[in-house]
Amino acid sequence: MRTFGYPEFLFILEAAQWTLALSAIAFVGGAILGLAIALMRTSESRWARGVSMVFIQIFQGTPLLLQLFLIFFGAPVFGLDINPWVAAGAALILNSAAFLGEIWRGCIEAIPRGQWEAAEALSLKYGARMRDVVLPQAFKIALAPTVGYLVQIIKGTSLAAIIGFTEITRAGQIINNATFQPLIVFSVVAAIYFVICWPLSILAARMERRQARSLAR
Repeated sequence: MRTFGYPEFLFILEAAQWTLALSAIAFVGGAILGLAIALMRTSESRWARGVSMVFIQIFQGTPLLLQLFLIFFGAPVFGLDINPWVAAGAALILNSAAFLGEIWRGCIEAIPRGQWEAAEALSLKYGARMRDVVLPQAFKIALAPTVGYLVQIIKGTSLAAIIGFTEITRAGQIINNATFQPLIVFSVVAAIYFVICWPLSILAARMERRQARSLAR
């Protein structure tokens, strides 16, 4: 049995790059799919609203851990060879899309009704209304909650350890199994998560205050 030292700390620290990479994949993929979900939720089509609502209810109404299990262990049942990278990325993208879609749907609907009516008065179709009038304004409202949700994505990557994806938490488990010093090991893991997430939390809070001041004027 070895003791916790610099090589062990470095191993956990190096795993942070995979946490950040997985978070980036989840955020970018979730943002693309989430925007589609938000547009479907605010669409004039009842079918599109219904499909997007079912998607949101499924992925918001079930635990992310269960979604990871279903994708990782369910894919081989259908003859698909899937590795932890793909399974973790897919689960986090789908889960993030459900939450980002609802966040952005709220931001879209927060645009004053007069803006929608003005766009309709100009005979703009739905796509043009969203692209030229609604989305640019909704984007400003959505910045703060989106940055705040990014923190949740980063913390959510820790669940990928359960399917063998070696990010910060999994690296901590490996080192703990070798050193049997859980207090030190997982304190380091927690500290690394804090260093990554705290600046984003501060940024989101500042953006919210700035937005509140602009609305108060």
